[in-house]
Amino acid sequence: MDIQVASLCDSATDYNGKLCLLGTFDTICSRQTPVVHPQCALALRICFRAEDEGQHELGIAFIDADGKQLIDPLKTKIDVKMPPDGYFLTRNIVLNLQRLSFEKEGQFSIDISSDGNILTRVPLRVMLLENDGQQPPAQA
Repeated sequence: MDIQVASLCDSATDYNGKLCLLGTFDTICSRQTPVVHPQCALALRICFRAEDEGQHELGIAFIDADGKQLIDPLKTKIDVKMPPDGYFLTRNIVLNLQRLSFEKEGQFSIDISSDGNILTRVPLRVMLLENDGQQPPAQA
């Protein structure tokens, strides 16, 4: 099982098997805590091969720099069955997130796992901006 794409973005869709992303980012800026990002999406494209056939538990966990989970991990079962004439199979997964909230600034990650083994980590930085009267940098 190979994660070809794992990205936090403004929006994502699966369009006839094509993963379409808009506005991928890794930093959220705010002037105060808690930091609440109104809407975003986690976009995944996973490639399976013959050795991946069977049922697997896919997990998505939001954690802080200390490894503490921010919300209960999301878990789902996926059943992989290869087409008779193919040697790989790809699937897109889009998880739309509303009001993603962080109580403090810092380093975070979104851990993607299969059967309890972490496949990839999507890093996320939450920053507080100083209120110095200047324009803030572009925000996610």
